[in-house]
Amino acid sequence: MHTRRIGDAEVSAIGLGAMPMSIEGRPDEARSLATIHAALDAGVTLIDTADAYHRDAHEVGHNETLIAKALASHDRGKDVLVATKGGHLRPGDGSWTLDGSPRYLKDACEASLRRLGVEAIGLYQFHRPDPRVPYAESVGAVRDLLDEGKIRMAGISNANPDQIRQANEILGDRLVSVQNQFSPAFRSSEPELRLCDELGVAFLPWSPLGGISRAGELGSAYAPFARVAEAHGVSPQRVCLAWMLAKSPVVVPIPGSSRPETILDSIAATELALTAEEIAELDAV
Repeated sequence: MHTRRIGDAEVSAIGLGAMPMSIEGRPDEARSLATIHAALDAGVTLIDTADAYHRDAHEVGHNETLIAKALASHDRGKDVLVATKGGHLRPGDGSWTLDGSPRYLKDACEASLRRLGVEAIGLYQFHRPDPRVPYAESVGAVRDLLDEGKIRMAGISNANPDQIRQANEILGDRLVSVQNQFSPAFRSSEPELRLCDELGVAFLPWSPLGGISRAGELGSAYAPFARVAEAHGVSPQRVCLAWMLAKSPVVVPIPGSSRPETILDSIAATELALTAEEIAELDAV
C-alpha cells in the first residue's frame, strides 16, 4: 500500500469513507463489517467518519460505533487513524443542521471519544462552518481540545481559502487536514487544494467519485474518464482516484463504500500510473 502523510501520521494513500454504512440505504451490519475488514486486509489505515453519520434521531454516532466494533475485531485495527468530525447534526428527518458553538463541539468530542473507545481521537475535524457562530470561536474550541489532549490532530471541513488560513493561524500551524468536496462533477475546491499543497496540509476529497448515487455513472457522464479506463483495462472510478492522487502529494481521497469489492477497486488506484497526457485530458473535463 502506498502511503501519504496527515500531520505526523503515515496513512494509506486511499482512505475509507464510512458514511454509506450508516445513512439511508445502508447495508446490514455484517456487510459493513466485512467492508471495513476487507479494507484493513488490503492495507487501509485511514477511516473517515462523523458523529452525524446516522439515519435515525436516536442513533447519533452510529457510524463511529460501527467502526469501533470493526477495529476491535481485527488484528490491524490498532494501526488505523480514525478521522471523525463534529458540528453537523441530523435531526432524524433526513435534514442536516449546524451547531458550531464551542460548548457543543466540546460535548460532541467527548461523546465521540466514548463511542470510539479511545483516550484521544486521532484526527478531529470541524465539520462545517456555522453562520451563527464566528468561525474563530469554532476553531478555537478545536484548539482547546488539542491543548487538553482530547484529540491528537486537528482538521477542518467544507472550508474556503480564507477559513483555511484563519484556522491555521488559530491552531498555530497545527492544522493538518482540510476535507472538502472534490470530484469531476465538483471542481470548485481547486483553490483549496492548491492552498493545502502550499501549506503542506493534507487535502481529503469527500465524495471523490461524485456521491453515493452517482459514483456508478462516472464513466457515462465524463467520457475522458471512460476512455482512459478502457485504455488501462480498469474502472473509471479507479482512474478518477489515480487522477486525484496525481494532483498533489497532499491529496488523500476518502471514497465512500459499503461493499468490499468497491473499496478494493478504489485501493487499486494507488497502483495505477497515468501519463502526463492522460492527466491533462482529465484535468480538462
